[in-house]
Amino acid sequence: MADKLVESKIRCDKVTLFKERGCCYCRNAEEMLKQYNFVPGALEVVDITQRKDVQDCLQRRTGHRTLPVIFVGKCCIGGLSDLQNMDWKLPRILQQIGALQ
Repeated sequence: MADKLVESKIRCDKVTLFKERGCCYCRNAEEMLKQYNFVPGALEVVDITQRKDVQDCLQRRTGHRTLPVIFVGKCCIGGLSDLQNMDWKLPRILQQIGALQ
């Protein structure tokens, strides 16, 4: 069930942020992403609080155990620090996948 949930959320034309409520790293990543002018539906924030099965699935898929886990298109870019490190090239990537207006 967790595998199906994760698969249903990740698409090549959007950004998917898996987060946990109350996590400051998740909140910062979400705030950073919300600064972009996304096409409606091209940014999805998935709250997996108390869904250890989903977190286990994400770990198997990406190697990341901590949250947030961020997918740009179908590619996992990692977490908050990875997002911050690619901030300078993110607009171009978001344009390439058709996620920005």
